Amino acid sequence: MTDETPESVPAPKLTHLDESGTARMVDVGEKTATRRIATAQAVVHANKETIELIRSSSLKKGDALSTARIAGIFAAKKVDELIPLCHTLPLDNVTIDFEFLHDRIVISALASTTASTGVEMEALTAASVAALTIYDMAKAADRRMVISDIHLLTKSGGRSGEFQW
Repeated sequence: MTDETPESVPAPKLTHLDESGTARMVDVGEKTATRRIATAQAVVHANKETIELIRSSSLKKGDALSTARIAGIFAAKKVDELIPLCHTLPLDNVTIDFEFLHDRIVISALASTTASTGVEMEALTAASVAALTIYDMAKAADRRMVISDIHLLTKSGGRSGEFQW
């Protein structure tokens, strides 16, 4: 426990706001290009029958996992078009993996680049769009699916260093 009150703790500086509070793109022109890697996850919760249909590629719409993998990779490549203040990044790699558990699929997305800004948004977007794609592919079988737990797992590279969930 600390003696600091919320009023005595300085607010973190939001990098996408200028001094007057106006939204802006961060200038990364003076930053050094370094190898940067980020991983993120999303979870699709569904009933056991739906999970098995997805696992066995037995959905009426086809192979949900292959479609979700392609959609996630495509989305990572388009982050700068989806999120207004994100930079265009030359992605070196994007991978999407799926782990099947009893009543859910855990989606892990990895994005990497050598650039002057990080790839967290690319990894988060890839995991999110892969989850949305699974939902779309399986919604006829289970409209009670829930997408949850979208968050950054790890990041490396850059001035702010390492992050591990």
